[in-house]
Amino acid sequence: MGRIIAVANQKGGVGKTTTTVNLSASLVATKRKVLVVDLDPQGNTTMGSGVNKHELETSVYDLLVDKMPVSDIKVKTDPAGFDIVPANGDLTAAEVELIGVEGKERRLKDALDAVKDQYDYIIIDCPPSLNMLTINAFVAADGIIIPMQCEYYALEGLSALMNTIERIQQINPELQIDGLLRTMYDPRSSLTTDVSSQLINHFGDKVYGTVIPRNIRLAEAPSYGLPVLCYDKTSRGAVAYLALAGEVNRKCKNLQKKAAAVS
Repeated sequence: MGRIIAVANQKGGVGKTTTTVNLSASLVATKRKVLVVDLDPQGNTTMGSGVNKHELETSVYDLLVDKMPVSDIKVKTDPAGFDIVPANGDLTAAEVELIGVEGKERRLKDALDAVKDQYDYIIIDCPPSLNMLTINAFVAADGIIIPMQCEYYALEGLSALMNTIERIQQINPELQIDGLLRTMYDPRSSLTTDVSSQLINHFGDKVYGTVIPRNIRLAEAPSYGLPVLCYDKTSRGAVAYLALAGEVNRKCKNLQKKAAAVS
């Protein structure tokens, strides 16, 4: 049974899409089977995975609004190697069309439950706001990865996100924070190191040991429709996301052991 992970932060520009694409490709490199769900109408994860959002015949919109199965929508990415349920601007209409629909917050969960046992991981890229799309992701997910920059406003946004997660846990009590990921990390900045220390003091082992550095190769790769691992596997960005994949795998294994012990 696969683990469903939402990559989320209500603040934009923190590396959600970068993390979704590159963590997914790195998990594939560790021999895991991965499905990516692009839940952002901008479709950046779709384009960054090498799929043209302007040429889609079906997308995540069809999954949410028309209940089309994942198997009819997913696309195989090459050379990244993961499957993706792609997105484009059509998704902006999904929220409006779902107004008044019974069980609208469970549309994504119902679709993913049908394929959960076919993948080791299902990674959902969330939009940078709390809307019906994000709520669908949180209701479907087992865990959340929160990418964040180590800056003052990031801490402010984090408390708002925590409140949101607590509210969703009333609908999905299994939901937990898998980890906080420090992105665009610059150890030369005193603010970065201060905020990083505060995160570790407050969240402890919920903060991933891996940090994602500012890296030009990481910034260039999306324009080629490639994860950084396929663009420059020796770059610091590629090495960092491979290390993160290792952490995610270890954490998932530990959670499975705990669940087995309880049952």
